[in-house]
Amino acid sequence: MKGFVRKLLSLSMAAALVLITAGCGSGGQDAGTEDGNSAAGQSIAAGEKIVNVGVTDSLGGVNPFVIDQTEINKYAVGLMFLPLVELDSELNFQGMLADSVTTEDNLNFVVHIDDAATWSDGTPVTAADVEYTVRRLASPVVNNTTLMLYAFEGVGDDGFVEKEAESVSGLQIIDEKTIQFTSKYPMALTTFENTYARYLHVMPKHIIEKFSEEELLTADWFSHPDVISGPFFLTDFDNDHYISYEANKDYWKGAPKIDKLNIRIVDASQIYAGLQSGEIDITHHTMTAIPQEDFDSIEALENVTTVYGAPITNQSAFIQTANIQDARVRQALLYAIDRQQLVDQLLKGHGEVVDGFVSSASPFFSEEVTPISYDPEKAKQLLEEAGWDGSQTLRFYVNSGDSTFVNGAQVLVAQWAAVGINVEVQTVDLATLMTIAGTTDYDILAVQYTYAPVDPYPDVDWLLGGEGSWTGYHNDEISEALAGTQQTSDVEKIKELYAVVDKKVQEDVPMFSAYVISAQGAVSNRLTGAQPSEYGFFNNVYNWDVVE
Repeated sequence: MKGFVRKLLSLSMAAALVLITAGCGSGGQDAGTEDGNSAAGQSIAAGEKIVNVGVTDSLGGVNPFVIDQTEINKYAVGLMFLPLVELDSELNFQGMLADSVTTEDNLNFVVHIDDAATWSDGTPVTAADVEYTVRRLASPVVNNTTLMLYAFEGVGDDGFVEKEAESVSGLQIIDEKTIQFTSKYPMALTTFENTYARYLHVMPKHIIEKFSEEELLTADWFSHPDVISGPFFLTDFDNDHYISYEANKDYWKGAPKIDKLNIRIVDASQIYAGLQSGEIDITHHTMTAIPQEDFDSIEALENVTTVYGAPITNQSAFIQTANIQDARVRQALLYAIDRQQLVDQLLKGHGEVVDGFVSSASPFFSEEVTPISYDPEKAKQLLEEAGWDGSQTLRFYVNSGDSTFVNGAQVLVAQWAAVGINVEVQTVDLATLMTIAGTTDYDILAVQYTYAPVDPYPDVDWLLGGEGSWTGYHNDEISEALAGTQQTSDVEKIKELYAVVDKKVQEDVPMFSAYVISAQGAVSNRLTGAQPSEYGFFNNVYNWDVVE
């Protein structure tokens, strides 16, 4: 089980840590071009309905066999090739290609493809498409490690099968529309759905089987596929500026109401101006980093509606327990800070304070875990008991790209100083921060981390995994509780187990949450059927419409 969890880190990190990169596109109503003309050579016909989504993440690619699973890559591909399931805005799993995913033993997962699901050329989507896609993703030639397929029978511990393998024992086609996945380890249904079914973009076997495994990596077809299962055909893209689509009129769930969709990649500083001018119609809660200083200005715009999302992005601070070994000192670090003040002043109230990993957005959130209150006198008492003499200076590493928390870190440093803890802030870029996180050469390290509300297990187990993890902390009681979350589908039981974890973390403080962010999103009043959300954003994109 531990090997499964350790390797899950690669996907967890890709999904949880969003690197905000600055595109430099600006421009016209169709997409990001400097002269205002249509991007990607798209022409704009009179009366065409066009929607522009403004994001601040840069695209990594559109080939499902090559991309990692960061959000913008996932969604860019998912508009063409549906995953098996997706989360909706209420954190329920919604069928996309699949209409059911079930398990009776947390080892065998039966996926049934919607009987109505068809490719844009009229060919039915079948279990054979799913099996072929997974088998090729597990090829050592394709070398895609982000789906972590080693969890399934017949796949090596390195995540691969033999080159050009003709079958995988952990994938069994039951009938034309049904396939069974068999895991090597007990796995909660939510883990299978969230870690695998959400990220498996099924490809049309009858089209891609003509490519060799080597050609799957480079074939130009993936840049403009002519057979898709999703609502939009890709027409063109520029990794740093735009992704352009046109409607799949034969979409099996219903023809999209808009003609063209563009994902515009811009600098965060351009979001307000784009919303104001109408060049951006809608933003995404996690792909679009709206600066805190623009919140009030965007709320004041008459042509848009602002929507604050559920609190899911945790400003986590990880304490390297190998360096700060006394739990009383770690407790003092938590008691000494006024986290509600950070929410009120830095986030303007759009967030919450929690202890541990599970926020109120999660179905596993327990009100039994009451956050530690600000109590500087208690902090001083703990330090005195620990024999803290104040001579040590702790090294606190912070992401320089997170301007809000760079300011917040200075508040924490002042509050720690007030109780006798000297802390020095080091601001570094995210790539450097991740390098430092792989060492023990820090005392505290802060980064925004999204623990999947429906399945925090992989991240939590890694982060509390003892030597080699970001905290260096391990506790048998926590390990037992986490293992238990994978052996039941009872939400109330899982909630109890995560409460055990969060209470123990609250007691020993290998990490603390500075705050959990409720991100701002915005949508033009001309757009109907769409709303900013953390999850389920594009699930019903075929129902989006514009009213001029």
